[in-house]
Parts: sequence; C-alpha cells; structure tokens
Amino acid sequence: MAAAAVQAVGAVVSGAPFPLGETVVFLAAGQAGRDEMGLPVPGPVTETPVAGCAVWPRMSSEQDQGREQVVIGLVVFVPPGVEVPSADTARVRGTVYEVDGEPGFFRSPLTGHASGTQVTLKRVTG
Repeated sequence: MAAAAVQAVGAVVSGAPFPLGETVVFLAAGQAGRDEMGLPVPGPVTETPVAGCAVWPRMSSEQDQGREQVVIGLVVFVPPGVEVPSADTARVRGTVYEVDGEPGFFRSPLTGHASGTQVTLKRVTG
C-alpha cells in the first residue's frame, strides 16, 4: 500500500496523517540585510500554515533564580515532508510559541513509511 503524498496547495500543506487535525502556522523571520556593525537586520516574517496537525499539551514548572516560572507547551505532529527549523515560532489557536529543540522525524524501520515530524513548542511565563 503506497502512502499518500504530501502536496503543497499555495502555502498550505495537505495530506497530513490527521484529517480532523488543526492548522498550525509556522513563522520564520526573514533577514533584510545587515546594519553598519554587520549585525543582521530583521526582515518580514514568512507564515506557513500546515493543515491536519495533531496537537496535545505538555506542561512543566521550573525554579529560576528564586522565582517560579511555568513552561507552557504543546507537542505538534506535522505531516511528512514539512521541515521546521528550530529557530522558528508557531501560532497555535491564536497563541505564539517558540520551537523548543530540534524537530524529530518519524520513519518506520519495518516499512519505511514516513509518519511525520514531532515539534515541541514552549511559552515561558513568570
């Protein structure tokens, strides 16, 4: 049985493993050039909506220099063929999160079927 191919329609990627999943918008900051000191100047942000993602919560709490911080996070499973750099952010349900670490790609060692990529997101409060 052949796996369904991921197809790009405009900027929206379809063919996700979760037909009732959510649309997550990945945000990549562009670079408009360099300033007089050679530092990068932020450019326009590119938005890439990805349909059919599975989203579930994760939460942890941390002590940092005597104050309580709460890390609110999500795990997003995106369809195969979507690359998400660790420097990106993502908008889920109207809230912007940072990508936390490197995304992990899943491929079956038995069949070679590409299932998709797991992306961990976080938002720190406190």
